[in-house]
Amino acid sequence: MMGLSINVKPSLDQKPDHIKMDSQQRSLCFISLAFLFITCSSAEFLIQQVTQGRGTENNSSYSLDANLGVTRVLRHERPSSKIVTIAGYSVIKGRGEPYESSVFEAAGYKWRLVLYVVGNANDGGAGYISLYVRIEETESLPFGWELNNVDLKLFVHNPKLNKYLTVTDGALKRFNGVKKELGFGQLIALSTFENTNEGYIVQDTCSFGAEILIVKPAEVQEKVTFISNPPDNVFTWKILRFSNLEDKFYYSADFLTDTGFGPNAVATNTWGALHPIRSGYGVGVNNIILLADLNDASKGYLVNDAIIFEAEMVKVSVTNIVSV
Repeated sequence: MMGLSINVKPSLDQKPDHIKMDSQQRSLCFISLAFLFITCSSAEFLIQQVTQGRGTENNSSYSLDANLGVTRVLRHERPSSKIVTIAGYSVIKGRGEPYESSVFEAAGYKWRLVLYVVGNANDGGAGYISLYVRIEETESLPFGWELNNVDLKLFVHNPKLNKYLTVTDGALKRFNGVKKELGFGQLIALSTFENTNEGYIVQDTCSFGAEILIVKPAEVQEKVTFISNPPDNVFTWKILRFSNLEDKFYYSADFLTDTGFGPNAVATNTWGALHPIRSGYGVGVNNIILLADLNDASKGYLVNDAIIFEAEMVKVSVTNIVSV
């Protein structure tokens, strides 16, 4: 990112002796363009509240309910790690025991889903569905093992809406020899889950799921700073035989170099080059000077069929990749 000032510079050193200009006429004539860069962010959210005992039907893509740090969001996408469909919810509920899924692999480890259809009373789950994931086959892990930065989301399918109720608390989990099983004692209220109008159970069938990811913290970061009037920031471009130019566009040479190749260069990745004004090709102005003024000898812009352009970088961004 850079701010750019472009000037048309009169060729005073080449003016014929018979052309006299007062002190104001001998001063440089600049036509400048200042750029203000604004980063804008915008977002649109379609939000639908998911509350106990109230229907969730509408056309929003997402619904959101935060309660005691737990966020519940309806989404279309299936969970990426595991889906368990139970064709016989009433049978499992009648047994009164937690249901354990088969072993599945996610994020390089083995897991099981553990479902309490009548709620885990030891975790405040009375009157709720409780759902957890448990890490398995830990005997193959090193002594004193610990698995950190686990992003865990648990799901309840709603066939009526064709969406998944996604439950998370936003906190990265830590599994170890003491805590092998983590999840939510209050995944969804039984009064909501078993309400036929809500649509979670269809013909005694329901589905649950899990998404397990391990967040790897970034080791490097992009650091951006801004410098006003950097060194060697003025470039002069002299074009001879101006009246003989035939092409529609002309390009100057690169006038700022990469770091390490130019003396006094500011630390940055790429400075860039000056290009004529054309959509998608650069920055500048397409009406920098009137042709009448350019061809007016008394103005001093075009002398001996030569013209001088000058560009000045008034502000640049400096980007470096550094360790966090």
